Amino acid sequence: MKIRLDRTICDGFGLCGKRAPGYFTLDDWGYANVAGDGSVPDQDTDKVMRAILDCPVHAITEIGEPKPSIPHPELHDEDDPASHVKTEDNEAEWGFVR
Repeated sequence: MKIRLDRTICDGFGLCGKRAPGYFTLDDWGYANVAGDGSVPDQDTDKVMRAILDCPVHAITEIGEPKPSIPHPELHDEDDPASHVKTEDNEAEWGFVR
């Protein structure tokens, strides 16, 4: 796991330093810095993830390999939501009036 901190977003709450003190340091005003190069070994992933999730302004992100995407099922014409779009013919059914 590798982490990145956006100092322009950080508001100095200091929760990251409390949750994972070995990976985040706080300056005199409480703003965070990443200690080291941002690499986190597997045994400390839980502490750092807690710090990421507890950050109220989401200044910390996990960076790394993108996760594989899940293929979407193919839609058939009868399943297509666009085929059921509200039109002038069915406005009264949906409660819309022009």
